[in-house]
Amino acid sequence: MTGREEDRQPQAEAPPWREAVPSDLRAIDLVARAVHPLLPERPEVFAEKLRLFPPGCLVAERGEEVVGYVLSHPWPCGAVPPLDHFLGTLPQGAACLFIHDVALMPGARGLGVGRSLLPRLDLVARRHGLGAMALVSVYGTERFWHGLGFATEPDGLAEGYGPSARYMTRALPPAP
Repeated sequence: MTGREEDRQPQAEAPPWREAVPSDLRAIDLVARAVHPLLPERPEVFAEKLRLFPPGCLVAERGEEVVGYVLSHPWPCGAVPPLDHFLGTLPQGAACLFIHDVALMPGARGLGVGRSLLPRLDLVARRHGLGAMALVSVYGTERFWHGLGFATEPDGLAEGYGPSARYMTRALPPAP
């Protein structure tokens, strides 16, 4: 599930992204509860994603405070893992980096944090032999993701993620 970020131009420097560590899980849960009150997930689900695929789990910090996170992992294209469920293991032969969740605190929105994330995730996907990214846009953020090169796929794939949910994909651009 991907949370809100306005399409405004950056007015201040975007907080930097870094790989999440287990001690970030409490902060990730706090951000998730603030940003996704209608799409709750258990902290243990976040912990499993971090354990299964650390390179795809990042946090954005402003000073010492976590102001956003992304949880992503390899997954088959055209499939969506159920919300608030354990994955167990990562599937063999996955072709997509599934961006399970991007959540930003209100003060971190509009600073280009989401845009600064995409090149980092492109690199993660390439390093793991994945040729595309997929996500479920929620809260009417479809336009934002379109602006980053994601295309909306047929309905029906994002059940359980809310009425505005849309499954979206993006092929990786050619390597620089």
